[in-house]
Amino acid sequence: MSKLLEVQDLKVHFPIHGGLLMRRKAVVKAVDGVSLSIAPGETVGLVGESGCGKSTVAKALVRLVPPNAGRIVFNGKDITRAGTLGMRPIRRDLQMVFQDPVESLNARHSVREILEEPFRIHGGYSAADRRKKIAGLLDRVGLPAASADRYPFEFSGGQRQRIGIARAIALEPKLIICDEPVSALDVSVQSQVLNLLLELQRELGLSYLFIAHDLAVVKHISDRVAVMYLGKIVETAGSETIYQNPKHAYTKALLSAIPHPDPTREVKRVLLEGDVPSPIDPPAGSAFGHRLGHPKYEETIGLEMPLVEIEPGHRVAADPCCLEEADWRKLKLAKPAGS
Repeated sequence: MSKLLEVQDLKVHFPIHGGLLMRRKAVVKAVDGVSLSIAPGETVGLVGESGCGKSTVAKALVRLVPPNAGRIVFNGKDITRAGTLGMRPIRRDLQMVFQDPVESLNARHSVREILEEPFRIHGGYSAADRRKKIAGLLDRVGLPAASADRYPFEFSGGQRQRIGIARAIALEPKLIICDEPVSALDVSVQSQVLNLLLELQRELGLSYLFIAHDLAVVKHISDRVAVMYLGKIVETAGSETIYQNPKHAYTKALLSAIPHPDPTREVKRVLLEGDVPSPIDPPAGSAFGHRLGHPKYEETIGLEMPLVEIEPGHRVAADPCCLEEADWRKLKLAKPAGS
């Protein structure tokens, strides 16, 4: 299958300065070697706890923050070092929906002005064309035509997110990066927005990178899922495989936290002990093994723990602290594979 987006060993580090001369004291390793790919028409879910680096991955992919290392290839073009001018034509095909529509929509602009901006920036549209396009966008996301003359503060959270989605699809992009687009919404509204995204995907042939910390939401929309912990991807597989047969201890812990609709059903919870390590001073070995105080942690210090294909299409970090003994034996016989 061809790849619309291919990310190889992406790293984004932020320096911390301090002292009288504001010298660099430390580095925050927000993203520390992420590799993933997205095919045309595919939805890949990226999940993990708050602070694991998911949103930084999103911002790096659209070049809102510069990567320190790695490679980003979008639609056959390397955009890793692309500047403002180089990214302008790319942005027609690569858009983003942000977590908080209150922050991402200009409160001083009407909805008409917000939706008109992409057409003005990229040019080639008459005033009549823009009016027609805006009316079509509002209808497509389920908002009345009269919404065009109102301002963001006049809408509910779900409606504001629909405006953000309308702006993202204005130029009919190939890939939309959704950075926790429903986490700030009520549960009933979440399902409406998710169904809208699925409907738009069918109509426009969109691909999504869908970022969330809620695996129940991700399951509803994703074809494949990548699980991220402390700046690294620790497991990736098809959506059903991740939910039915997780291998990594962190993935199992995330899945056990999903509420079950049947209150009488007994669910085995995986209670996480210890604190999340700091990305400023990450452990020298298994990050999750360090958090658990695992007896095999010392064995992992300085050890490379790449993603290895344990089953067809199912890759997991080669980490002895986070795998069942049978899976660890099977993994040692396998070979590392790119994601």
